[in-house]
Amino acid sequence: MPIMYNTGEWFKVRPDYYRKVELATPDWPLDLDLEYMWVEVAPYGGPLAVTRDPTKLVPVKGTARPMIRIFDTTGREMGHILWNHGKLIAMGWSDMEELICIQENATVFVYDMFGREKESYSIGDEASVTKIVEGKVFQSSAGTGVAVMTTSGRVFLKQNSSKTERKLPDIPNSSMNCSCWEIVTEGRNSYCLLGRDREVIKLFPGETVGTITANLFEKPHERIIKISVSYNHQHLALYTNTGLLWLGSVDLRQKYCEFDTGRKDMPLQMEWIMNSDNSEADAVVISYPSYLLIVNRNADRSDFPYDPVMFLVAEMDGVRIITQSSHEIIQRLPKCVENIFAVNSQEPASYLFEAQKKFEEKSYKSDEYLSMCREKIDLAVSECIEAASYEFCPETQKSLLRTAYFGKGFIRNHNPDEYMRIMRILRVLNTLRHDRIAMPITFKQFSHLNTEVILSRLVFRKHYAIAIQVAKHLNLPESWILEHWAYHKVMNDPNDTEVARKITEKFKNPSVEGISFCNIASKAHQAGRDDLAIKLLELESRASLHVPLLLKMRKFDRAVGSATQSGDTELITQVLLEMKMHMMLSNLHMTIRDHPLALNIYKKIMRESNRAGLYGIYNTEDDQKAIAEYHFQNAIETEGLESNLSMIGNAYAQGRCTLEAELCADTSRLIKLQKTLSTKYNVSLNGLSIHETIQELLLIGELKEAERIRSDFKVPDRRFWWLRILTLSSQHKWEELDKLAKSKKSPIGYDPFVEVCLKQDNVMEARKYIPRCRDNRRVIWYMRANLFNEAIDSAFEQRDVHSLFELQKNQAIVNNGTLLSKVCDCIAMLEGK
Repeated sequence: MPIMYNTGEWFKVRPDYYRKVELATPDWPLDLDLEYMWVEVAPYGGPLAVTRDPTKLVPVKGTARPMIRIFDTTGREMGHILWNHGKLIAMGWSDMEELICIQENATVFVYDMFGREKESYSIGDEASVTKIVEGKVFQSSAGTGVAVMTTSGRVFLKQNSSKTERKLPDIPNSSMNCSCWEIVTEGRNSYCLLGRDREVIKLFPGETVGTITANLFEKPHERIIKISVSYNHQHLALYTNTGLLWLGSVDLRQKYCEFDTGRKDMPLQMEWIMNSDNSEADAVVISYPSYLLIVNRNADRSDFPYDPVMFLVAEMDGVRIITQSSHEIIQRLPKCVENIFAVNSQEPASYLFEAQKKFEEKSYKSDEYLSMCREKIDLAVSECIEAASYEFCPETQKSLLRTAYFGKGFIRNHNPDEYMRIMRILRVLNTLRHDRIAMPITFKQFSHLNTEVILSRLVFRKHYAIAIQVAKHLNLPESWILEHWAYHKVMNDPNDTEVARKITEKFKNPSVEGISFCNIASKAHQAGRDDLAIKLLELESRASLHVPLLLKMRKFDRAVGSATQSGDTELITQVLLEMKMHMMLSNLHMTIRDHPLALNIYKKIMRESNRAGLYGIYNTEDDQKAIAEYHFQNAIETEGLESNLSMIGNAYAQGRCTLEAELCADTSRLIKLQKTLSTKYNVSLNGLSIHETIQELLLIGELKEAERIRSDFKVPDRRFWWLRILTLSSQHKWEELDKLAKSKKSPIGYDPFVEVCLKQDNVMEARKYIPRCRDNRRVIWYMRANLFNEAIDSAFEQRDVHSLFELQKNQAIVNNGTLLSKVCDCIAMLEGK
């Protein structure tokens, strides 16, 4: 195969192929020499933290103060930390790409990738007192944890910053020093493995003392000097001072192989290579000064000369190697890539690849190669698509995708979804691997992190334009990216007008949904830029969102205006209550007087909670009618109406409420009159209405007093007659009732006379007044009085056939043959005419 397909970097560790893929060469600053540096690298193509190695002698250049410098994978400096704390023991990176620094006194500092401190916490008092000699940063299901070993040989473990520290069991025979240790995560638990002499000690939480496993090696050795746990925490590698390497399961129950490296020098690092096709670990990479050794589980080896100093980074599908002049990744060769590009490969994908090349060359051999894979062409197309995802070289990716495109034309009803998905992802991966972004992640890493995490990392690195394009390309929402961009503008651009203009231009795009200007305005307020916050809030149409922030900013006039415009009474109430807590009442009244809805709601609130405050509002507004009503309600509640009526009447008069003022005057006169009459006639008239007062006087027979009140208070004749009729009937004074009826024409007619008589079951009295009722009412009254003979005569006289028919149906008449015959005769006579 041609070199362009990267087969020149393949090597074999029997029985498998591995490859070295060259990534972007880092361009380190001239003053950075990695040989004298302590380097910690974040996985997934993350940043590097570099500081001077205190164990090496190096000439000091510039300031003598310790400094931690942070670089991306291309050697571009992203930030730095002037270390002004105590002795730095360990560093590591969290899964959120935060730099974790462990200090000698068990204090942990957390920084972002730009060197800004985010938080700090302690591993515990005991660890702080005994001091730290070593520390580890590890990943678990609970997040990024920290483990430390103290000078007394105790190991403390903290799963994440929010959980309490745990002290692991005692080390057996703790007087003997351990030479190496590592943290292993198993489900929700994390424990420690230590190497001491020829033993491996397991410290599991909850146990009293650690368990010892010995005699793992068959060949003689003095002590274990290095431990390495695979990325998935399933496999273990042990290295002795005599150069022996032991590979096996992390529970020490299964041994894969024991290999003699033949080297007596101390290795720099030891990391497992994970398989690209599954989650198993295949081989171990061991770095020495100027030398790299790879040993697999079958005890086969491969070695390479290298730069004098190198740093290994364990990844989920390989091991990255960073040196002063190179950046590479070693992987087990994916099976699909081997099938296509291996020498003398007879796999369908290899034949399809050759067929496509010959087709481009317009050679007849294309058909010959195609015939060799036609029966399994769907498998060949799938392998070409999969192989393209594992490649780093864009030209190789294009060749493989062209092959897949060529092959799928020979498959009936082929589904192109996977082809399109891989093509989209490859475009994103190539963008991320570019020097400007410097995130050289693999397809498997991209799939594991998922696109949301990738976008978050781009946003945090301030690659907003790239993040938006990636989101559009993968059909993901971009609004939250724009929101972060707006936060960045708020925090860094000093021109309020320009920031508001740029944010408005970006957010007016109809494709951008779900963005709240209030969130950005809140950031501006936190940064002390209230003018910008107000400009941004003016763009938010939802009052329920921006009013709370206006209240937080103490912009009460704007808050009450926005709440009133929204018409939301609950929101207005919230604003008013907040204003009441933070403003003087006079200022509050002046603020809300121009907003009638808010003013009315405030009055309602004050009416229920603070009546005195309500009076202050009325005085401020000079609302005499409201003042009168206020005094009136107070007078009723305190039973002081009589003494306050003049004041209430004056207030109504000043408020030009003539009718209410007259009523107050009449009420005052009535109360005085009631007091006089109560004393005079020894009855209780206090608190009664004019109607009730007249009725009481009529009941005690004081007609003249009743008529005087009727005249003074202009009670209508109809009402007065009704009161007299009701009173006389209730007292059975039928003669006086008859005199009243004959005294003059009744203003209410004579039906009430009939009604009160019938109510008192006095039919004879009722018979007197029925003839004086209106013609159309007589029959009805006769029927109600059970005077059926008179009812028949009245209906006949009025020629009312309908009433006669009604009488004909009456049960009393039906049972009386004479009356029934009379009704029938009347009906016949009227119908005959």
